[in-house]
Amino acid sequence: MPPRRRIDAERLREALNAQLAALGAPPFDGPDDAAADACAEAVLRAYTAGLTPVRDAARFAVRHLLDELAARAPGRAVEVRVPPFAAVQCVAGPRHTRGTPPNVVETDPRTWLELATGRLSWSAALAEGRVSASGTRADLSGLLPLRQTAH
Repeated sequence: MPPRRRIDAERLREALNAQLAALGAPPFDGPDDAAADACAEAVLRAYTAGLTPVRDAARFAVRHLLDELAARAPGRAVEVRVPPFAAVQCVAGPRHTRGTPPNVVETDPRTWLELATGRLSWSAALAEGRVSASGTRADLSGLLPLRQTAH
């Protein structure tokens, strides 16, 4: 299993609290190990409210859930890109070494967070043109959602 990115708990909490403040909510008072999920939820609440999320909060949320995907589906056959925040390689299978990988999934931050939390299905995201998936292994429907959140 690939090592997970080290998250700076203090910076994560600062970003989360900035996002919560923008939503008019109190600061996060939960444990550090729940902060990343709380951050993803707060960013989704911002999107739902029609707000632009706090950039650092969105970055932490996207990276957290991409790292979760890579941990659950280790490998290097598929590259999942969520510009401008992060990309991971995941899914077992043939590995590419140079150039553009043969299996690529790319989407925007909001769509990624909605897919990863079960607010949007893989098939709906494809049908709506909110995700680009190329290659024979680029179907993530069997891996998503990573977790369910309150809608």
